[in-house]
Amino acid sequence: MTGPVVVGVDGSPESLTASEWAAREAQRRGLSLELLRAWPWPKRDVVGSDQTYRHALAELADRERELRALAPDVPVSSSTVSADPVEALETAAQSAALLVLGSRGLGAVLGSLVGSVSQEVLRRAGCPVVLVRAGEAGSDGPVTVGLDLAHPAGDVLAFAFEAAALRSAPLRVVHVWAPPAGSAYLSPSAVDGQQAELSAVEQDGLARALAPWRARHPGVDVTAEPVRGKAAVELVDAAATARLLVVGRRTRHLPFLHHHLGPVARAAIHHAHCPVAVVPYG
Repeated sequence: MTGPVVVGVDGSPESLTASEWAAREAQRRGLSLELLRAWPWPKRDVVGSDQTYRHALAELADRERELRALAPDVPVSSSTVSADPVEALETAAQSAALLVLGSRGLGAVLGSLVGSVSQEVLRRAGCPVVLVRAGEAGSDGPVTVGLDLAHPAGDVLAFAFEAAALRSAPLRVVHVWAPPAGSAYLSPSAVDGQQAELSAVEQDGLARALAPWRARHPGVDVTAEPVRGKAAVELVDAAATARLLVVGRRTRHLPFLHHHLGPVARAAIHHAHCPVAVVPYG
């Protein structure tokens, strides 16, 4: 993984939490850290705007110094970009190894959990994006990854195995599958036989998908689970004790389908309590 760890900062509590997470991650990976503040007003000729701009620059410089103290071995830099936040972060992601964003904590209104900027960047970024919640206490649990055997999973597994290895943490691989349509009309004995056969097939597919990654990371303790159910529900449940949840986002080559975030990734960013890494794959 090359390029810096880039974190979006705006002075909010969630961006402060995200910047601390990003500094520690840069330290784990031996990468530099870049703080990016997008300033959407190119002209600062409105009354009071210049003072606000100078205050923002001072906040950014203070945060840069604090993160240098937190991770003294990490080269830290910061910049302010006169651009729309989504455009600025998407551009930064083109050369970043990892993009880190803050998110408000869990609340009662589901639609307000993840801001519009974060959701749009998650859909469009070309590098892995980690969403970190404000005030997160952290966990010593496993790195958990959702694996879909129906789609290419190399990039997602590469990220998950590396994240587990860097943390000396176990890796929990969750593959959710569902019985074929029409199973409800079979007799109980036929259903049981079909489920056992399908479960064996899923287990075999899971083992084959993980074999090369186990060989590359022999020090990672891996638990692989084929789980019957709904992917979004089961993966969020599995993340309850995770220190990091890794999910994939399928990239599309057709322009009108490019900015797409699937139902599993959407459920993860809205409901998982731990940091969530969304990894694009082809």
